[in-house]
Amino acid sequence: MKTAAKANPMGKEQEEQMFPDPVALSKVLMDVAERASPIIQDMLSKTEFDPSDFVIDPMNFRVAYVEFMNHLWDNPRRVAELQVELMSDWMHLWQESAKKFMGEQSETLYAPRKDDRRFKSPLWDQSPAFDFIKQSYLLTSHWIEKVVGQTEGLDDETRSKLNFMTKQYLSAVSPTNFLFTNPEVLQETLDSKGENLIRGLENLLEDIERGHGQLKISTTDYNAFELGRNIATTKGKVVYQNDLMQLIQYEAVTEKVFKRPLLIIPPWINKFYILDLQEENSFIKWLTEQGHTVFVVSWVNPNKELAKKRFEDYMEEGIFDAITQIQKATGEPDVNLIAYCLGGTLTAVTLGWLAAKKKSDIIASTTFLTTLIDFEKAGDMKLFMDDAQISMLDRQMAERGFLNGNHMRQTFSLLRANDMIWSFVVNNYLMGKEPFPFDLLYWNDDATNMPAAMHSFYLRKCYRDNLLKEVGGVTMNGVDIDMTKVKTPCFFLSTMEDHIAPWKATYAATQLFSGETTFTLAASGHVAGVVNPPHKNKYGYWTNSKNPTDPDEWFSNAKSHDGSWWPQWQKWIGKYAGDKVAARKIGGGKLKPIEDAPGSYVKMKAD
Repeated sequence: MKTAAKANPMGKEQEEQMFPDPVALSKVLMDVAERASPIIQDMLSKTEFDPSDFVIDPMNFRVAYVEFMNHLWDNPRRVAELQVELMSDWMHLWQESAKKFMGEQSETLYAPRKDDRRFKSPLWDQSPAFDFIKQSYLLTSHWIEKVVGQTEGLDDETRSKLNFMTKQYLSAVSPTNFLFTNPEVLQETLDSKGENLIRGLENLLEDIERGHGQLKISTTDYNAFELGRNIATTKGKVVYQNDLMQLIQYEAVTEKVFKRPLLIIPPWINKFYILDLQEENSFIKWLTEQGHTVFVVSWVNPNKELAKKRFEDYMEEGIFDAITQIQKATGEPDVNLIAYCLGGTLTAVTLGWLAAKKKSDIIASTTFLTTLIDFEKAGDMKLFMDDAQISMLDRQMAERGFLNGNHMRQTFSLLRANDMIWSFVVNNYLMGKEPFPFDLLYWNDDATNMPAAMHSFYLRKCYRDNLLKEVGGVTMNGVDIDMTKVKTPCFFLSTMEDHIAPWKATYAATQLFSGETTFTLAASGHVAGVVNPPHKNKYGYWTNSKNPTDPDEWFSNAKSHDGSWWPQWQKWIGKYAGDKVAARKIGGGKLKPIEDAPGSYVKMKAD
């Protein structure tokens, strides 16, 4: 990306400070190599590497690459044009960089995007050498992406896979990821006399040990948090449990509460306490402050014994069991539901089942948070769901009875590799620093397993075949699901920068149901856009009273608002919350509390 910015002239003395002393650096690196050798030898003697743990081509990329090369060379003239264009750009960059080396004013031809934090250190701009390294990397990256994007004859699936893998490759070879091409790391190496590299090696070995022989990058200080002590602290009790879930009821904090109780169905790919991290950003705590009687499903972290649990079981033992227990505790015949991500997909299927059985009256309204129901445009996640990869996952799940939660965590990390992988490689292993204590990343690494039967169904029926939008495409316990029969009032909340459930894909759900649907789009991503308390006054959101077929048309006519979407939702749910009644006691006398929130199920770790 070319910019009009001008480089400042640099004096000789200042320029010399920007280049590491090669003699001093070589001495430091020799000392580091000598000190690191016994550490590495000790690690190798303790670690056994099983070749079967490594899959050479997990995304079946080879086929896509061969197809790409075939189509690329179908037009040799275009290949030649691209090569000439690249050489021309390189010459232009070298001319401008030479000016900067000479202390003259020069034009910055390639600058990182505003959201690219890899080159934020001023050392990248102060030194002509590292500025050239940075710009040459950006130039080459843009050119490679253009070649992939402009090659004709590729189908959409192949092109998407190539674009994704190209981004992964370019992220991996960034000069920020290597000692000798990252000025910030070089400076730290000289200043600390190599201590950063020794600490980084120790951090690397600890992460390999933590991953039982495979690298499991630390993203936060895991000792800084404890469930029930400084995260997931909203007061409540577990009032019911079965094989799949614990039901938590939270204490009322207002004298009066809404008559109709509120049930939250979180995803079981992650744990529910994303909605209850700390007091200042807890959605659950905020809901109690608004006068809701709040119940939350806390899913179990399944092991091999639960391998045969089906999608239907999550509906029956999750949603239906929870509603039955809430009816006992409150005496109310129905509930308002809030469903997040995969929990929302399950809830949509449940609404379809209830509509077919003419039992929809037990759910008065449903709020969907970043939920995919129509998976046609599900984004990069679909790249992990082709036949070859699903078959590979089936083999892994057949051996264990479940999909290890770390697999999903790694997949989500790949969707944002620069932020979730390479930034920690630089911080932990090159700079030798400890990761910062961050509650969100603690939650992100608290992985959950997926039962084999359920997950195989979900991958095939939803991501691969996209059958939920088809009448009778999915059958639950012998009942054909028809989303068009759903008349339950629904509120859809999506987020602008969602990399897991792209907002235009989630918007498609507004065209499926036949009842009232309200769609709201929040700024930021899959988590930050949802967990956005009003007092922080961050981000913003868009609303539109109409839901046209085209999401772009919806957005072009939407009204922009500052701050959190939470108060806007509270106005909407007020229509379905009922009158106010005296605050309820936990269990209501019908359910005996089992243990304090957040319960024991949420503390189970992925196998």
